[in-house]
Amino acid sequence: MRESDKLLMANKAWARERVAVDPNFFGRLKDQQRPGFLWIGCSDSRVPANEITGTAPGEVFVHRNIANLVVPTDLNLLSVVQYAVDVLEVEHVIVCGHDNCGGIKAAMTPRSYGPLNKWLRNIKDTYHANRAEIEAAPPQERITRLSQISIREQVHNLTKTSVIQRSWYLHDRPWLHGWSYSLNDGILHELISVAPRMPIDPIYQFDFSGEP
Repeated sequence: MRESDKLLMANKAWARERVAVDPNFFGRLKDQQRPGFLWIGCSDSRVPANEITGTAPGEVFVHRNIANLVVPTDLNLLSVVQYAVDVLEVEHVIVCGHDNCGGIKAAMTPRSYGPLNKWLRNIKDTYHANRAEIEAAPPQERITRLSQISIREQVHNLTKTSVIQRSWYLHDRPWLHGWSYSLNDGILHELISVAPRMPIDPIYQFDFSGEP
């Protein structure tokens, strides 16, 4: 039996179990999705959003990429954010990273990873801008320190987007959060929380006063 066949069999068992517990489970899901949260997480297979937050399908809208980055030129990410904020009307956007992140570790080395280098450059830039703080930490703690700094940076990157600022201006939502997940004990830790309309540097501020 192929490994992929095992996944299909497990899926059938999961679906049967769901219906046994709640016969209308899939009936509710197929009609609409109204999640309260957008989760921007790392692609790492050890950090499944629904499982570690104890949420059911339909409660969290999820986007994942290597090292949970918010890159201003990433149209995939920006499209997800716009859909979640403007259409799904989520109340919270969570950027969640984790310790021992492979993307963070890769960015801290001189090794070339081919096309991935362009993505890792974003992490390297964060390292460069915060080198003194990171290198002041003991060597065994520097990966975690860069990961935590990067999580905060991604939340700040969200505040600079017109999608978030416009929603703040019109609707006073969403809240933005930066969380770190510990692989050692499975606990989430909040590193930063940004309320709607939080002041930002004027150079990044958009003017929506002329909109209807």
